[in-house]
Amino acid sequence: MPTPDAPPQTRRERAALREAQERAQQQQTPSLSRFARLGAQAVVLALVAGGTSAFAVLHKSVTVDVDGVDVEVSAFGRTVGDVLAGGGIEVGERDLVAPALGEHVANNSQVVVRHGRELDVVVDGAEQRVWTTALTVGEAVDGLGLRGGDTMLSAARSASLGREPLRVSTQKTIHLVVDGQVIDGVSSAPTVREALREIGLVLEEGDALSVPLDATAVDGLVVLVTRASQSGETETEALPFDVEETEDPTLTKGTTKVETRGRAGVRTTTYSLSVVGGVVVDRAVVATAVTVEPVTQVVRIGTKELASAAVEPGTSQAIGKELAAARGWGDDQFSCLLELWDHESGWRIDAENKSSGAYGIPQALPGSKMASVADDWRTNPATQITWGLNYVAGRYSTPCGAWSSFQSKGWY
Repeated sequence: MPTPDAPPQTRRERAALREAQERAQQQQTPSLSRFARLGAQAVVLALVAGGTSAFAVLHKSVTVDVDGVDVEVSAFGRTVGDVLAGGGIEVGERDLVAPALGEHVANNSQVVVRHGRELDVVVDGAEQRVWTTALTVGEAVDGLGLRGGDTMLSAARSASLGREPLRVSTQKTIHLVVDGQVIDGVSSAPTVREALREIGLVLEEGDALSVPLDATAVDGLVVLVTRASQSGETETEALPFDVEETEDPTLTKGTTKVETRGRAGVRTTTYSLSVVGGVVVDRAVVATAVTVEPVTQVVRIGTKELASAAVEPGTSQAIGKELAAARGWGDDQFSCLLELWDHESGWRIDAENKSSGAYGIPQALPGSKMASVADDWRTNPATQITWGLNYVAGRYSTPCGAWSSFQSKGWY
């Protein structure tokens, strides 16, 4: 008889053992299958949830200011360019987009699009055609660098740009030779006729000018006035104005600024005539008086010494000095640049003029113009300074030229 620990030997016992093992396996298999199915379902749900989250992140609702009109755009994309394309808003090389096309766009943010157009401009009689993204006359003139109050325009600054050419007349000096006097008048008038009126010259019937009255007034123009022969009892003559120069410690040495424009006066003389046989044989002065007092022209002369060119290492000014030196501009020119951008922005990369939209160290108008150098124009001082130096070189040749213009006009 087998021992208790011995395996069963009989056929019946062996069959019963196999049956018990099979039953146990059948009970375990459904449980394992359920675990497998649940695991697979969890993986699928995770993938679906992840995909849904990704789509949610890519979907953006953005307000796009298209040429002054707000357009609500709902599209998928990571960048400004993606969203504009999804909204069917086309942009070209000459169009302005801010932020730039390649920059990341956030949900519920705002994008500005200004489509470029060609504009005919006549500046002091010189015709030119320029590309602009401006919406108004003022924006277009600012883009030309003509932001001074001494500029006359053919339309109001707030007016929308139309199809007609924009006419701009800048401040200029007109040299008048009249009544034995030389009068150097300052005027922003577009024509000689209006410039003479603004300077205060009174013309009599029959007076002759060396240039037509309707000619364009340009800086440095010389106008010779030949008076007609007088046969009446009164004559008028122009009185030149005085020029008063005052020192101004806020202007750099070598800089001048017209504070008050001079205006010619008028002297009227009355004569008594001696007539013999219908011919005037003698003429005597009865009275003479200044009927219009001349206005003294006040000119401010700069006395301020240029600031030292020393800068703190690692600052925006240090970057500016290095980039200026790379263009061949030494400490004398950099001193002017220091003064210029101290006044414009304090050399702050985030300096922003809320009223005009000028931005950054050089106060680019608009700030997105600096994207022509690099997309990081909002935060990178090197990008802003590079753009600013390009602008200064192209418009004024040197930083001191730009600084002189700023001191004279209040802008550059």
